[in-house]
Amino acid sequence: MSVFQPPFVFQPSVSGRVRALAPLLVLSLTLGLVSLPVPGMAHPIQASLQEQTLDATPVLAQVVLETSVGDIVMALDSKAPITSANFLRYVDEGRLDGTDFYRSMVISPGTGLVQGGTANQPDRVLAPIAHEATDVSGLTHRDGAVSMARNEPGSATGDFFIIVGDVSSLDANRMSAGDPGFAVFGHITQGMEIVRVILASPTSPTQGEGFLRGQMLDPPIRILSVRRAATSPSPLAD
Repeated sequence: MSVFQPPFVFQPSVSGRVRALAPLLVLSLTLGLVSLPVPGMAHPIQASLQEQTLDATPVLAQVVLETSVGDIVMALDSKAPITSANFLRYVDEGRLDGTDFYRSMVISPGTGLVQGGTANQPDRVLAPIAHEATDVSGLTHRDGAVSMARNEPGSATGDFFIIVGDVSSLDANRMSAGDPGFAVFGHITQGMEIVRVILASPTSPTQGEGFLRGQMLDPPIRILSVRRAATSPSPLAD
């Protein structure tokens, strides 16, 4: 049984095949608001978040996620350099190999998201990164967008989600003025059919607390490996 610890921090226990599911994506369909709790255990901050700015070296690369149901190719956008660089570090250090897509949330027919990543495993998670809002990057949560799971802005680590359909309500300032939204940092260039397979995969009727019940994949979809693509990245859409 998961233990809820304020402010908005889930500290899940080991349960069946799903291990350490935080940070979990929390969607309020009534308000159109998403909140993503950070991992329950503290991790050292390797650099001041305030010192991480958009002056970071631009990153533009493609990575291949080999999953148990097929490959997904993801382009990382230089418009979100901190977030892209962070994701590439997880890739290059093998921190995403052997993780899972563990959550599928269907918002309406043909629209939703799938979530995966490090899932609060202490030997995988790096320090949190600064938040790169969509009103700065110019990116948006449309079909195929890849964005970071987080709780408070500046708490994202190694969990991410992929959008199916248009969920631009997750962009900055869409809920209210000053709402930071979530940090899009790339998009899927190949394998959206695989993402849709994951979205439609079976979920457990009992795993997950409250609104999460019915959204935990059963079984999870294994991410076998994540590597930089050998070919040059495709141009990114505006």
